[in-house]
Amino acid sequence: MSENKHTDSVNRLYKFFIYFVLILLTITILVPVAWVFLASVKQNSEFYGNPWTLPAGFYWQNFIDAWNTAQMGDYMLNSVLVTALSLLLLLIVALPASYCLSRFKFKGSKFLNTAFMAGLFINVNYIVVPIFLMLRDGDAWLKKVFGNGFLLNNLVVLAVVYAATALPFTIYLLSGYFSTLAHDYEEAAYIDGAGYSTTMWKIIFPMAKPSIITIILFNFLSFWNEYIISMTLMSSAKGPKTLPVGLLNLMQAQQSAAQYGIMYAGLVIVMLPTLILYICVQNKLTQGMTVGGLKG
Repeated sequence: MSENKHTDSVNRLYKFFIYFVLILLTITILVPVAWVFLASVKQNSEFYGNPWTLPAGFYWQNFIDAWNTAQMGDYMLNSVLVTALSLLLLLIVALPASYCLSRFKFKGSKFLNTAFMAGLFINVNYIVVPIFLMLRDGDAWLKKVFGNGFLLNNLVVLAVVYAATALPFTIYLLSGYFSTLAHDYEEAAYIDGAGYSTTMWKIIFPMAKPSIITIILFNFLSFWNEYIISMTLMSSAKGPKTLPVGLLNLMQAQQSAAQYGIMYAGLVIVMLPTLILYICVQNKLTQGMTVGGLKG
């Protein structure tokens, strides 16, 4: 009897510790986010007092100034175009590749699987300089031959680089999901006269919808918030900029001008799309993350 009481007390203590840590982590995340939202609607004079005081009113002019004067609207449009094109290219390549690598055995399939798995251990930030030099040399060759180069300061090329660097993780996650699906579905489709491509698009991909939504969300967050590659490949002062690069320019400009409300409004503009997307697909994200890992 005493042993059961001891076990119950240990379990209660363990649960208390888990809940305490979770609440602490939640507060650690929510407080800075809430502070940024409140700071974005403060007037500039309110920042010189207690930083934790609530705003006297909602000063929406900060968002208007950040959108128009600081060109955050142009930066957001660039980020939307780059992110959408990157996701489209990634899905077009990764979905069929993941399906073939997980469901079929052919000559070279093991090497391809190994190569993609090896790509998981390569930090893209470490190879951004070689990527830049390669594109710069390509631009130099194009200028010699055609008189004009287009590989640098190009949103389409940036989207291609984003999609290429996201392939290893995306193929790893999708292959793990496809490997868990029974082959009976495909065999039934083959018996009914469906070909490989029809089976892939109409049978397998709809079944993998939770995993596909998961990789879309993860890669959306990665592309939307990416800074180093965008700053390196879009280095022209007059060229297009994505939202993270534009946000840094805004922060530098507004800090020197002491316009803190506009700076925090820019931060909110960057955060809002990711928060809205997560709220919309959180259930599918949880479902997709419960299945994964390659079978041996």
